[in-house]
Amino acid sequence: MTPAGRRIVAAAEELFYDRGITAVGVDLIAEHSGVTKRTLYNRFGSKDHLVAAYLVERDRRWRSLVRAAVDACDDPVEAVTAPFDALRTWSGANTRGCAFTNALAELPDRAHPAYAIAAGQKLWLRNLFEELATGAGRARPATLATQLLVLHEGALATQPLPLDTLADTTALARAVVRAAG
Repeated sequence: MTPAGRRIVAAAEELFYDRGITAVGVDLIAEHSGVTKRTLYNRFGSKDHLVAAYLVERDRRWRSLVRAAVDACDDPVEAVTAPFDALRTWSGANTRGCAFTNALAELPDRAHPAYAIAAGQKLWLRNLFEELATGAGRARPATLATQLLVLHEGALATQPLPLDTLADTTALARAVVRAAG
């Protein structure tokens, strides 16, 4: 990606996450990134494709953080809940909940280029939970993965509230993983 393209995606990420995808127009993104609308359209073709690029970049960073948390675990059972530890780190700078859930709520059309990216991020996490649960020898890893995804999503959904649900949710996830042994 060109330097201008990176500036556009960075500006789009900040604006889309803080204000909402549908509330932000390309004029504002162009202004915040220091490029013309023409440059924005030359790089991304449309706002829809820019939304997709924003989510791809965010997903890349999230997956990298999760993988690092998993890789830091010596115990395969502990690794199953490593995405919850990654969420603790991630949440420090991302206080408006999950950008992917927000995108799915704002862009319910399955044909939108960003829909598959947002949905894919959720499916990736569910599949990662299953892979980790299988590696840890947990019973019914597919069921456990779905349970962990629901707990993870619940922690994300309550993030904007004046509650700290992540610690309790992480403890519950660990208990569920241990019980599945």
